[in-house]
Amino acid sequence: MNLQNSNSKKKVLHWHYLKVEAWGFSEVWCLKFVVSTLLLFLLLAACLPACAADPNPVLDSWFAAQSNVQSWSADLVQTRTMKTLTQPLVVKGHLDFAMPNNFRWALGQPARTLAVRHADEMFVIYPLLKRAERYSLDASTPKQLRDTLALLQAGFPRDRREFTAQFQILSLTQTNGNWIFALQPKSPFARQMMPELRLGLATNTFLLASTELIFVDGSTMRSDFTNSIVNPVLDTNLFHWTPPADYQITNPLAP
Repeated sequence: MNLQNSNSKKKVLHWHYLKVEAWGFSEVWCLKFVVSTLLLFLLLAACLPACAADPNPVLDSWFAAQSNVQSWSADLVQTRTMKTLTQPLVVKGHLDFAMPNNFRWALGQPARTLAVRHADEMFVIYPLLKRAERYSLDASTPKQLRDTLALLQAGFPRDRREFTAQFQILSLTQTNGNWIFALQPKSPFARQMMPELRLGLATNTFLLASTELIFVDGSTMRSDFTNSIVNPVLDTNLFHWTPPADYQITNPLAP
């Protein structure tokens, strides 16, 4: 492995294992929670008994429904499992998304961790610690990192070509009224962090019902979405964040 790839991998691993003391415990909390997000927004559903299904008609219906989505918001419950925990960690939150790639992901009520993206910049914010991390998502970011960060937009692909370029469909099943897609990132670098993700969508609306990320260490992160609204009018200020003067700002992906 060359030096650039090694450094990129270290940066993603740093990004992958964030210790969020703001929660009041020393959990190795991954910024995977952002990726979840935001995977935040994926696929389709049905009301039939569990069975294997042909993904193509489902994908066609999903992409047709996605063509009408300009914004989306929902409440969520996130459940985190790790081998070192005897009980899963459960937290409530809220997600707002606006095309093409703006989002605000808040965990805790009031929010103790936020991820806010606008254009080519994202902040991960820890209000109780008065600390934030800035991530540049422009063309200067190494390709390996962009492949991983692209997972943040997996829920709202513009078309089938974009979706199939990023993911391989491992299986599609119907259970409990939802389509469940098991997907694998095609990027080898992204697979080093997350070898599989599962997406559940509501059968009658093709709206996102759940996401489950399965990480290379065996830990999982599941988000269940409720009270979702398609095309709400969202204040553009939701996606803009200016660091207060008393916050410590770091740039984990900086050279």
